[in-house]
Amino acid sequence: MAEEAGIIAAARASEEDKAREREADPSDEIEEGEIEDADADSDADAARRGGAQPHPLENSWTFWFDNPSAKSKQAAWGSSLRPIHTFATVEDFWSLYNNIHHPSKLIMGADFHCFKHKIEPKWEDPVCANGGKWTISCVRGKADQLWLYTLLAMIGEQFEYGDEICGAVVSVRAKQERIALWTKNAANEEAQISIGRQWKELLDYNDTIGFIFHEDAKKDKVPKNRYTV
Repeated sequence: MAEEAGIIAAARASEEDKAREREADPSDEIEEGEIEDADADSDADAARRGGAQPHPLENSWTFWFDNPSAKSKQAAWGSSLRPIHTFATVEDFWSLYNNIHHPSKLIMGADFHCFKHKIEPKWEDPVCANGGKWTISCVRGKADQLWLYTLLAMIGEQFEYGDEICGAVVSVRAKQERIALWTKNAANEEAQISIGRQWKELLDYNDTIGFIFHEDAKKDKVPKNRYTV
């Protein structure tokens, strides 16, 4: 796990270095529609052809997309939710991440999820049923970095109570973007408080965040936070 966390940390540092280089040289800025770090796939493929061993993650993860254009008032909730891809190595994660739209490029109303494999991002899923979620908010176009760092923290097993985590979802709305971190045992206050605090530290996020039980969300349109950090 230590080697795995180190690889994830190095990848995160690499992303920060690239961002600084783009700021220093405007000519290198990515135009709309271009794919960031498009040679990531070729690097991963070259490593495989050369016999390099991939770096497995502790868990497999699945990306899901809830397409707002496929929703209708008559359709059951979650009927437009579709699995995109499951990955289980560091290399597969970066190959996928560098070739998909980031939150700032998603259309309004979209929800993009990353959950542990075989856990569906639904209240009805048996693993999620007794859980809840921490949520952070930001203005439109500012969630990209927060989303990436949330993904790295999850798949890199950087949380003390990592077994409690089901996954995360980024939601694009008219006035803001939200990222929610879903956990499986809402009543375990010690674990939830630990996760919330660690998440804020990893993201360097200073505003207060709240934790909502899924059971409360089912009953009330505006459920109250059970925990805050």
